[in-house]
Amino acid sequence: MQAKAVARTVRIAPRKARIVIDLIRGKQVGEAIAILRHTPKAASPIIEKVLNSAIANAEHNYEMDVNTLVINEAFVDEGPTLKRFRPRAMGRASQINKRTSHITIVVSEKKEG
Repeated sequence: MQAKAVARTVRIAPRKARIVIDLIRGKQVGEAIAILRHTPKAASPIIEKVLNSAIANAEHNYEMDVNTLVINEAFVDEGPTLKRFRPRAMGRASQINKRTSHITIVVSEKKEG
């Protein structure tokens, strides 16, 4: 049994979010929250919010025990890119890509044995 939470079109570059996601993949839920609280990255509070949502989904929708939850899958996909333009020298313009992310976290109960 698995519970999942997805945050779509989050305004943070996937490359930056993946650095934080890699820290918590495969960890127990309590340990993952502690890691996120002490990681000084902009993606940390966003990912913590998604993780808390996945925990709440597991608890309320599937009656799972919160103390035995483990992060089964955690990944960041690229969302739609906002394209903006910045003026440059000699009347030119260059494109600025403001990237977005889809953050997915799947939790499941730890196997006994």
